[in-house]
Amino acid sequence: MPSVFETGSAAKAIPITFASKATWDAIRQALPAEARQFADANRFAAKPGKCLILPAADGAIAQVIFGIEEESAKSRDPFRAGALPGLLPAGTYRFANTPHDARLAALAFALGSYRFARYRKTDNPEVRLVPPDGVDAEDLARMAEAACLARDLINTPSNDMGPAELEAAAREVATRFGASFACIADDDLAKGFPLIQAVGMASSRAPRLIDFSWGDPAHPKVTLVGKGVCFDTGGLDLKPSSGMLIMKKDMGGAANVLALAQMVMDARLKVRLRVLIPAVENAVAGNAFRPLDIFKSRKGLTVEIGNTDAEGRLILADALALADEEKPELLVDLGTLTGAARVALGPELPPFYTNDEALAADVARLSRQEHDPLWRMPLWPAYDSWLDSKVADITNAPSGAFAGSITCALFLQRFVEAARSWLHVDIYGWTPQAKPGRPEGGECQAARAIYKLLSERYG
Repeated sequence: MPSVFETGSAAKAIPITFASKATWDAIRQALPAEARQFADANRFAAKPGKCLILPAADGAIAQVIFGIEEESAKSRDPFRAGALPGLLPAGTYRFANTPHDARLAALAFALGSYRFARYRKTDNPEVRLVPPDGVDAEDLARMAEAACLARDLINTPSNDMGPAELEAAAREVATRFGASFACIADDDLAKGFPLIQAVGMASSRAPRLIDFSWGDPAHPKVTLVGKGVCFDTGGLDLKPSSGMLIMKKDMGGAANVLALAQMVMDARLKVRLRVLIPAVENAVAGNAFRPLDIFKSRKGLTVEIGNTDAEGRLILADALALADEEKPELLVDLGTLTGAARVALGPELPPFYTNDEALAADVARLSRQEHDPLWRMPLWPAYDSWLDSKVADITNAPSGAFAGSITCALFLQRFVEAARSWLHVDIYGWTPQAKPGRPEGGECQAARAIYKLLSERYG
């Protein structure tokens, strides 16, 4: 999606005035008499999200009034301005006054301009924004473009987004920035990554491990791992139709890792970046892996299959083991992993896990700063024994209904030993109901907050 930011002069741009209930009276009094009469006739009261377009004498747009919450409101949405692109006629606009956070409002404006138009033409008006003074428009455009990449990949249905198509998308990102690209498949995958092979072997679309690297080898190594389950039937532990309905989003971890990698490379951060994406389809066939099958992982641990629908942690385990062999300074994995995380925190607040206290504090701070919500959950050692198997080193799905997101994180932790720091994020990757700046469908989660973390550390 092209950038919505207009770098020209703001003089000809249509002003957008942000008004809350507390400020509306003063703004109203400052309007010309005709505009004030027009606002009164429309009963405009500066309710959050309400938009009033004031006409000039010649019929053109004189200015826009847009309602926002009070500064002190508990429900204040920093992305409220993300509703504007869907409300405004075509044109170039500017902020006439400062909303609560001008940078986030401008970012929300860009994110709210997104439309998924691969299969249906859209006739949305071209709405552009002159960035507010003091805002790094280049960085905002970088984040918005990456978010659109993640959304497009997730929104694409699985018939057009299988392992091969995900590989092609990753190759395109890698090639754009001159990264070295490789893909492990067939016999090499089966020999070196048995858990990835096991999950993907029932599909007619072959599993693979996507691998690319970028940056100066002398710089600190940062490795990103993204879950790329291009469709998840649940395997032989088949999901019901309701649970399968949006499983095209089960490669959301891979999509968001690609978005994060694109931001890192575009900003030319001083890191040696490696991206690993195990790409599979968890299908049902005569050769599908079964409950109580046992596989030896890349790390050497034997894994008993407690549930074939707990497949994401299996493919991540082999990829994390490979990443860990290089002892990266920071190892990050993203995946749409557990319904338990949604039960605990809902779709908008992914949990993250780490034993690095400084990293945890930075992630929490930057998730708030970037309005990219994340919430820390514990790697609770007492639950580690729940992963014990009577016949193998570990099970992928402990019995019982408790602490599913925590036990998933503890499972993955078994495959990370040498990395200096490890961060695991259990994302949802989907917006079930549209909100300002966040249209319904595939969503970019955690990537912006982690990008800002990497920018602070390695910018």
